Amino acid sequence: MNRRVSRSRGVTDFEALYRSSRDDLYAYVATLMRDRYAAEDVTAQAFERAYRKRASFRPRRGSARAWLFGIARNAALDELRRRARTAPAAAEPPDDAALGPDDEAEAGARRLAVRAALHSLQPRERELVALKFFAGLSNAELASVLGTSETNVGTRLHRAIHKLREACHETA
Repeated sequence: MNRRVSRSRGVTDFEALYRSSRDDLYAYVATLMRDRYAAEDVTAQAFERAYRKRASFRPRRGSARAWLFGIARNAALDELRRRARTAPAAAEPPDDAALGPDDEAEAGARRLAVRAALHSLQPRERELVALKFFAGLSNAELASVLGTSETNVGTRLHRAIHKLREACHETA
């Protein structure tokens, strides 16, 4: 009986984690992959891995959200390595959803400037920005996911944001 209650609670907790994280996790993975179709696959893989390994989550090591983003990061990096081994880099498909018909011109121009600025960052800088702003992770959680110190994360994040701002102003 006790085991059944525990298992049911674990599934309920995972459902809540899924619902609260799915959009942010997809946005993060899409930033790493730069391909929305691959991002959908990698996001699904990350949730599958997390579900299978949910018993291995240890709250004292960080939040469930940081744990999940760590799994997604590893899944995305695995896919990027696999792609690098198997095929030459293909051109990025156009993002049809970037500018919908109802978007105002100014908002669209800002979005394009930010996208261009993000692409101008080094992959590690882009990943750091995505984890911070799409995932909403704290610097301590970022340090845990990236395997570095919180001070290092803060310094790297500050530099990446400075580069991002400069790139946005150059394209504006």
